[in-house]
Amino acid sequence: MNIAIIGYGQMGKEIEKISISRHHVIGKIIDLNTQNKDLSDCDVAILFTTPDSAIQNIKLCLDYKVPVVCGTTGWLEKYDYITDYCKRKDATFLFSPNFSIGVNLFFKLNSFFAEKMSKSKNFNVSVHEKHHLKKIDNPSGTAIKIAEDILSNYSFSGWSLKDEKNMLKIYSDRVGNEKGFHEVLYESEHDSISISHNAKSRKGFALGAVLCAEWIFDKKGVFTMDDFLNNINF
Repeated sequence: MNIAIIGYGQMGKEIEKISISRHHVIGKIIDLNTQNKDLSDCDVAILFTTPDSAIQNIKLCLDYKVPVVCGTTGWLEKYDYITDYCKRKDATFLFSPNFSIGVNLFFKLNSFFAEKMSKSKNFNVSVHEKHHLKKIDNPSGTAIKIAEDILSNYSFSGWSLKDEKNMLKIYSDRVGNEKGFHEVLYESEHDSISISHNAKSRKGFALGAVLCAEWIFDKKGVFTMDDFLNNINF
């Protein structure tokens, strides 16, 4: 495939390495100062940008009808707008807050735990996440996804970074070069139960994004990681 990389930070560079190792061609790299944004020769785009440029760059891909795999978070209040735009353009879009295969299996485990634990009044539940100091969005998109899956099983009013009545608490820390740690903690007077995922490097995120690009490039429509996971063997 001829891949466009949009956003050439640490994730973009890791995606470049993984793509080349899987015998793809990097046909275009678009970053802050790129003037020529012609995507007409590209088969698929992988996008990891800052939140404030995400909408503009996603629409660029959709306008060119280039399937886009997006891992940028912090813009999801416009998610419905983008999915509608994609459908109007008869284009292709896949978003995930986290492309790690391990994290997405963790999402499924979290949903299972939340369903079972919500039936007990003895346990308090909280979400904990840690990322590197340069991460802009707070909490992470992954933590929000984890929280939303818990909320679908509980009677909380929502999630919060503060201690608020009837709100699911998310503890969010920015520490050093932390690649990404997420934990759901259930605590009672007698027990502590936790499930967690700790990213050792960015390679898992980059590989997942490239695998999604390989899967999506010949499809039309709006997709999620569940669609991808339900149609592959790994």
